[in-house]
Amino acid sequence: MYELKTKETDHSVTQFIESVESEKKKQDAYELLDIFTETTGYEAKMWGTSIIGFGSYHYKYATGHEGDAALVGFSPRKAKISLYFAPGETERDELLKKFGKHTTGKACVYINKLDDVDREVLKELIVASIKCLRERYPN
Repeated sequence: MYELKTKETDHSVTQFIESVESEKKKQDAYELLDIFTETTGYEAKMWGTSIIGFGSYHYKYATGHEGDAALVGFSPRKAKISLYFAPGETERDELLKKFGKHTTGKACVYINKLDDVDREVLKELIVASIKCLRERYPN
């Protein structure tokens, strides 16, 4: 059976942020920590070794695969900062038009630094993602 790699852990979020080499990324990570905490109302938790997640939901696919994941999160990676939102969230494309400098993947939005993006739009992306996942996975 498939074993989910990215699970909630009891590792310290602060210790993880302190391990970030770039001082600028470390500062951005602490500001993101504040933004995500205030916007979600959830305590930050480490998911796997490098994702800071907020809240959680349980999903189950038609294939029978199921698991738990963070509602939203971020990771201050070496190359870019990854922001994790719900894939397929309908407001995302419109919000990203006014977000600022970024690139996207299926569920991730990548930024170089927090100063490249609109923090208010970031909060809207967080709220929209949580709303989408709560509707998609109500239990």
